[in-house]
Amino acid sequence: MTSSVAIIGAGVVGATAALALGERGFDVTVYSDRTPDELRDAVPATGTAVLFGHSRDVDVDLTGDTYEEAPLSTGMATRLTSGEPGELSGLLDFDPEFGYVASGIDVRLRAHDRLKRFIERGGRFLVDAVSRESLDTIAAQHDLTLVATGKGGLSALFPVDESRTVYRSPQRHLLAAAFTGLGHGPDVFPRNARTPRTGTHNVFNLHAEHGEAWIGPYWHKDAGATWSFLGFAKPGSPWVERFAAVTDPASAREAVVALYRDYFPDDAPTVEQLQVIEQDPHSWLTGAVTPTVRSAVGFTSSGRPVAAIGDTAIAFDPIAGQGAQTGIIQVAALARAAAERGSDFTAEWLREQFERHWTERGHAAAEATRLFLGDPDYGFVAAKLFPAAQEDDAVGAALFGLLSEPAPILGLRTDEDVDRFIADAKAAVPA
Repeated sequence: MTSSVAIIGAGVVGATAALALGERGFDVTVYSDRTPDELRDAVPATGTAVLFGHSRDVDVDLTGDTYEEAPLSTGMATRLTSGEPGELSGLLDFDPEFGYVASGIDVRLRAHDRLKRFIERGGRFLVDAVSRESLDTIAAQHDLTLVATGKGGLSALFPVDESRTVYRSPQRHLLAAAFTGLGHGPDVFPRNARTPRTGTHNVFNLHAEHGEAWIGPYWHKDAGATWSFLGFAKPGSPWVERFAAVTDPASAREAVVALYRDYFPDDAPTVEQLQVIEQDPHSWLTGAVTPTVRSAVGFTSSGRPVAAIGDTAIAFDPIAGQGAQTGIIQVAALARAAAERGSDFTAEWLREQFERHWTERGHAAAEATRLFLGDPDYGFVAAKLFPAAQEDDAVGAALFGLLSEPAPILGLRTDEDVDRFIADAKAAVPA
């Protein structure tokens, strides 16, 4: 007898889970408070969801390489700056190749396309704003129930894991936006001449006092090849007010252009060419995320177990791009394990799957995010890695290799560990 699965939430992680489980023979029903078309066209993208290297490979294995025209990124042009407008000082400048390929595809498009394939192959999609009360009925009707409603929604059903949750408040205030008006040819953002540019590098500006600004190649659901921006304002920074003042696509562009004119003037002439995507009034988003790890299993009112996936399980600050990546990796492993087990998805089994996911990806992804947030616990790591990256592109590649496969961060506990990481990165380059 075929086991049945309910998935609550139809973002990119929920949609990917539906497709993966459906293709493995499960009888899957997706519940969402919006139709697939509304999820595509009536809401903003919840971040850029760039897939770096390993997670992109996992995603392609699950769903195929369906966006062959999308611009790819192969490196990270990076600068560290300090000071205020008119009195800025450049501290570091490096521009390594990743050694892998990354892609940023509009998550609304990814989810919509996956839901369309899921429905075409016989999956059920129900428009239903699931409550904690109705979740109990749904869980009683299915052998396995997965909750993918993101950081809000039903996440409160899963208690916060205090032992794994480091922060109790947001570490950055965010502005995300997508723009057209700028191509992807060579030297779009002139940078460090040491690395040959192909127009495929992300541009990462770090400001020592105020936060970070990232721009990368993007595939927008309507406009196609474009660029996406993510701004990260540290609490107390004047950037917080700039981001909070954004109310529409035009004011998002104004905020981004002004930020570069004031703090990153070398890139301002290029950023000034960015234009609003007129056909998408939802091309921007502001907010803040408290990085949180939750218990893997929650229980409905009558005690039925349900499992958290994606942001519902682990909410990441997006600075290191670990949210969608880790969610898709979690779904891929869970789909394989569920197919092997077939049925009897007990609370104990669900916990075991999450513990394996935490060990294999989640923990390292959380720690890599802390490194890029400038967490004091990783101050000694950053103090060695970033200057070494400026001196040698191999170290820069290893640094940004943590975005693809973050596991090495767990081995960086002493100065000697960092020295070894740097030496290994240099030694890995063919003579």
